[in-house]
Amino acid sequence: MDDLFADAVKALLTDHCTPAVVRAIEAGQSRTALWQALEDSGFADALVPESAGGSGLTLADVYPVLELCGTFAVPVPLGETLLARGLLAHAGVAAPTGPVVFGTGHMGGDGRLHAAQVRCGTQADWVLVSCGGVSRLLSTTDAQVQVAGFCLDAQMSWPLSAWEAAQAVPGAHDLVTLQAALYAAQLAGALMAVFSRTLQYANDRQQFGKPIGKFQAIQHQLSVMSEHAFAARMAAQLGLCSADPVPDRLRVAMAKARTSEAALEVAGLSHSIHGAIGFTREFDLQLYTRRLHAWRQAAGSESFWHDVLGQALLDSTEPLSLDQIRTLTDTVF
Repeated sequence: MDDLFADAVKALLTDHCTPAVVRAIEAGQSRTALWQALEDSGFADALVPESAGGSGLTLADVYPVLELCGTFAVPVPLGETLLARGLLAHAGVAAPTGPVVFGTGHMGGDGRLHAAQVRCGTQADWVLVSCGGVSRLLSTTDAQVQVAGFCLDAQMSWPLSAWEAAQAVPGAHDLVTLQAALYAAQLAGALMAVFSRTLQYANDRQQFGKPIGKFQAIQHQLSVMSEHAFAARMAAQLGLCSADPVPDRLRVAMAKARTSEAALEVAGLSHSIHGAIGFTREFDLQLYTRRLHAWRQAAGSESFWHDVLGQALLDSTEPLSLDQIRTLTDTVF
């Protein structure tokens, strides 16, 4: 994606997705104004082919949009909808209007389809659910919804009749890998936002007559944060470097593992530098660090994806892990 496109997304979010808007939607106010602005912009159709009314971009092209969703703590599923519409379009299924999220389902003993921890589920009109190797698009109006964990997430369930009547998406789709790529990009954006805010705070906060950023201990913490944030961004970019609707699983494993690792370190160091004020509801930092912790676990934490990478190494014909890393990172941006 060229800088003009990325700058347009940033300008839109700067105007319409302020911390006040994020707080309002998290508190239960309507998402309509924000979502309509995003829908009207056309960015949610960036992966849809031009023949179907979209922009025909690749996953690598839209990486900046997904990262900006983390940078601005976007409280509606723009990234999920963007990826879902692209997947549906390439599968020959017309995408519905309204926000779409992903879910992993299982049939319960009560005869209902259950999807636990649907990320941003309270802000969605549709859920693309994978169950038993089949993916179907389900309406949230047919679901029982309970808020779960992070205030925007939900536990959902549908009657069996709704699952059977829902439109199936042709093909076998690895939705978990697609979600992990998304959360890696959003984590990268949130990590950079936390680092930038913490750096600014360290330069502004005065103690003993000078900014606390002048103290060696704080400088060391900031340098560690910087290392994690920039390494995570590079890993996330590699994870989404694909011309296909779903990225390479091993690249995503590397991206999600690295960004999830960074989430814990950066969140902890940031709150250490900010002190008690960083935990207060009135201070903006918690809008981002709460997301770092939530997205770290979403679609598999670092330990899950480390296992994926480890198993791939054991199954590989390459004798050294370094050879496999070189293969995964042999990418031209």
